Amino acid sequence: MKGLLLGIILTIASARATDPLTADIVVYGDASGGVTAAVQAARMGKSVILVSQYGHLGGMTSSGLGWTDIGNDKILGGLAKEFYHRLYLHYQKPEAWTHESRTTFPNQGQGVPALNPKTKLASTFEPKIAEMIFDQMAREAQVRIIKGRIDLKKGTRKTGPRITALRLEDGRILAARVFIDASYEGDLLAQAGVSFVTGREANTTYDEIGNGNTGPSRKNQLRNGIDPYLVPGDPSSGLLSGVNPDAGGNKGDGDHRLQAYCYRMVLTDVEANSRPVPKPSNYDPADFEILFRAIEVGQKGGFFKTTLVPNRKTDGNNTGGISCDWIGGNYGDDWNWATLDHEEREALAAKHRDYQLGLLWTLQHHPRVPEAIRQDTLRWGLARDEFTDNDNWPYNLYVREARRMKSDFVMTEKHCKNQLPVPEPVGMGAYTLDSHNTQRFVHKGMVKNEGDIQSYLGGKAYGISYQALVPPKNECDNLLVPWALSASHIAFGSIRMEPVFMVLGQSSATAACLAIDKDLPVQKVPYGELRKILLKEDQKLP
Repeated sequence: MKGLLLGIILTIASARATDPLTADIVVYGDASGGVTAAVQAARMGKSVILVSQYGHLGGMTSSGLGWTDIGNDKILGGLAKEFYHRLYLHYQKPEAWTHESRTTFPNQGQGVPALNPKTKLASTFEPKIAEMIFDQMAREAQVRIIKGRIDLKKGTRKTGPRITALRLEDGRILAARVFIDASYEGDLLAQAGVSFVTGREANTTYDEIGNGNTGPSRKNQLRNGIDPYLVPGDPSSGLLSGVNPDAGGNKGDGDHRLQAYCYRMVLTDVEANSRPVPKPSNYDPADFEILFRAIEVGQKGGFFKTTLVPNRKTDGNNTGGISCDWIGGNYGDDWNWATLDHEEREALAAKHRDYQLGLLWTLQHHPRVPEAIRQDTLRWGLARDEFTDNDNWPYNLYVREARRMKSDFVMTEKHCKNQLPVPEPVGMGAYTLDSHNTQRFVHKGMVKNEGDIQSYLGGKAYGISYQALVPPKNECDNLLVPWALSASHIAFGSIRMEPVFMVLGQSSATAACLAIDKDLPVQKVPYGELRKILLKEDQKLP
């Protein structure tokens, strides 16, 4: 009898696992733009399921990127502006200041006060507070959240160009009328058979000047004099790990390379909240030979950023020629981050973590590092009150770029520079055209970095086209893509910023609701009506 009952329970569980969960809209991806998409859809009266891959909402915005990259805060409207305003209100409370006083906080952001009394927006913040705000917004909108990851082998069901359901790796099926791919990787669009690209286009592809191979980078470059060989001066000894024999092409040539990833480390120098940086179990000082040689040729600091967010914590980003970015660690000759399965990504993310922990541990303890540098670095430790269920390490690796959808319209450098008109804008960007380094190579007998681009736009905003958010109609007619959108590598370098992701997430959801109401493919949503709703929702449009 007991075995029969167990069999019945298992049968029922199996049946329930295969019964589709249904909603008007399914949003795949728990990053910031996924949250704003789900919240907007729910506020517009649609049933929505938000698929959370990590079990924590906010993506990079709640994983250490607390020093906001924006370029011009006048582009903020709608839910993005609401998010940063809620953060501002939080830090007006005396109880928010647990490890420093409000008066001692330097209040510096990127070109604006971190807590701006004029706009009542906060552009720097603690990760745990960002996650709290995202949770509040989703809960208030009654967004249904399920934890899971897309099946990377058979992730969608389609009828013609229409997705009918999304399949998770545990077998659960999510059915909806419209889908939004808010993942950093573009996993849903790929599973739906939508065209995409990875890597860098040649400058000639879209008549650009900032794409493709850069030659030796102008910024975030290594000092002169770093020998590239295992035995200095002896080419026969072989190259240091991670160093290529040459740049692999001429300046402006396209290639398969991806800009480097890193974790945005949350460190603190408040002893009561600080945890010593652990030495990775697989630590090998040979992995940091370039660091040692950089120090030997004169580098004394600037190995990681210590820009401060409230309560004496950092947004510990990459800076300089040798820093947090594991250059060349996210691709190979026949693979890149986007082509890996979930388990392979987890393993590679762990290698990025160990590289950064190893970098810090080396700077703090290794005898080849001068005592002055060791003592200066030792004051920083992991913040104990952040990422408390993940060993105080951020949840998300900063996937700066992976797949980019290839649609009928492509945002390019000239659109970002306002040299070409942008049709049907549904959001705005203003940040620098930004790419991190992609490789290290031998140049004039020295190790040099290649790939860094920082082309300042002067804070001038530009529109982002709705047409870049939708696939070619013949490939899929009920999918919107607010992050891995249709853009060249260098244009994407500006559009990819988190505030813009939130803006485009909201705009995508608004278009999805219109497509449902009018029973139209997303490509046929009437722009005039969409624009009218977006402006009513306080989106900023050109």
